Amino acid sequence: MKLPAILTLCILLATVSAEILLNADFELPPSNWKADSTSPLFPLNENNTIPGWTVEGEVMYATAGADLSLPQNSHAILLGQDGKINQTFTAKGAQMHYLLTFTLARRNQSCASSAGLVVSAPDNSAQFSLNRKYGKEPWEVYGHKLGNWGGGEAVNLVIQSQAIDADPNSTCWPVVDALSLIAVQSLKQENDNLLLNGGFELGPAFPDFSSEGILLDSEPSLLASALQQWTITGTVKYINSKNYFVPEGKTAVEIVSGISSGVQTVQVLTQDSNYKLEFMMGDANDSCSGDFTVGVAAGLLVQNFTVHSNGTGSAKKYSMAFKGTGPSPTTISFKSYTTTQREDGIFCGPVIDTVVLSSGHRSNLHGTFLVAFLLLAILKIRELV
Repeated sequence: MKLPAILTLCILLATVSAEILLNADFELPPSNWKADSTSPLFPLNENNTIPGWTVEGEVMYATAGADLSLPQNSHAILLGQDGKINQTFTAKGAQMHYLLTFTLARRNQSCASSAGLVVSAPDNSAQFSLNRKYGKEPWEVYGHKLGNWGGGEAVNLVIQSQAIDADPNSTCWPVVDALSLIAVQSLKQENDNLLLNGGFELGPAFPDFSSEGILLDSEPSLLASALQQWTITGTVKYINSKNYFVPEGKTAVEIVSGISSGVQTVQVLTQDSNYKLEFMMGDANDSCSGDFTVGVAAGLLVQNFTVHSNGTGSAKKYSMAFKGTGPSPTTISFKSYTTTQREDGIFCGPVIDTVVLSSGHRSNLHGTFLVAFLLLAILKIRELV
């Protein structure tokens, strides 16, 4: 089933495209920085900062070079010991979901360990670390939901380093770059799909420079997930049709972190009523080959689905019938039962897309009886004539 044009239009209209953050790509430098500087790191402090941001602790204005790879060979911020940057923005208009995309890198790729990057906003905090398992670039793009705000609220976005090692000298400090913050409205129920965001069309914004998707880490709460209406176990990659094979629409999810990772949602269904779950499963055309097995749970029913992939981009449609388990919300989940790596060692996995939940299938049986009754009536009338 193709994504309805009206839904696509609603998604586009629901996204606030205007820039929310000032100097989100850090290309506006500090006033006393010189472009011909021979040093790739320029120290910042509360009296010498960059437009849009305040700084605290050890913070450096970083320039791409031989020991630091950045998207588009640009500039970024290195957060050293107790390093922190923050910016306050205004959440205008109605209550909206604020979704952040950012790039995480580090200077020395041979570090034994890396410091974490903590992203926080009011009542919300999450930690990220560079692992280099899911793409060939020396940096990774992550997605994160900051929270819900509106009505002119002032929201303080804080990004800071968090040491993992006891010895700060043995830690590679994080480098953050290319932030993108969008605001989206809540989706409304479709007539032909009981699930919200069943096609995974509503999530964080894709940067133009990246061809390796957006990593989404574990998030057990529907309200806090950047993939709207879905929770995440392990790590999944949010992919788009520009750079990957996507079964339908413009976006899908690839389960990349192996066994027990995946996505999950809940829906309040009528107890003992009949429902049908349909979905697409395949590969992303990223040279990920092998047998993918995904366990699909819908209420009390769990079924395993296996697809063989040549890594060249393909998908099949699957379905399963089950009964609602009301009055408690019914869980619908997709979890990988396999761990897959490409020949270059990059972790990859099955693609899930176009998840459709429908009800009322007993009415089809009633329709069959009605047709049969009419046929018998016609035959009886002919005998009488």
